[in-house]
Amino acid sequence: MSKVIYVSGGQKSGKTTFAQNLALSLSKNPIYLATSRVWDEDYKKRIDRHKSDRGDEWTNIEEEKYISKYKFENKVVLIDCVTLWMTNFFYDNNQDIGKCIEEAKTELNGLLKTDATYIIVSNEIGLGGTLADKMACKFIDLLGLINQYIANISDETYIMFSGIPVKIK
Repeated sequence: MSKVIYVSGGQKSGKTTFAQNLALSLSKNPIYLATSRVWDEDYKKRIDRHKSDRGDEWTNIEEEKYISKYKFENKVVLIDCVTLWMTNFFYDNNQDIGKCIEEAKTELNGLLKTDATYIIVSNEIGLGGTLADKMACKFIDLLGLINQYIANISDETYIMFSGIPVKIK
């Protein structure tokens, strides 16, 4: 049976560090499933730096959207992060929130059919009030909806505050 551990928090709140330490405490060789799209050469360098910082114990996989094609039987998998993953759906689906949610749930549910421990990281960006920018508001709504879905199906949920994990489920 799959186990889902959800880690959320603001930008630079310590989400990834906490999630990486948790993954390493559960496995000598965890999998790092990165969901970021490579936007340009500078961003590629940033990704490469992050990979080298993680160390050889990690198996690194980059997948922009279609995470359900992987079968991580009995592995520990860190998915980092839902925010960038949803950005890919958002742009590819011309900001259609319904289509984005449908596709993301299909991919996530497909992935979770394989028994493994999944540590899923996402940003909490909905605490800052309402923005004047329509596109930003739509994305905040989208991320809030998928974050609620993940928190609901998770076995454990943590929110990060200034590097301190607070278990809420």
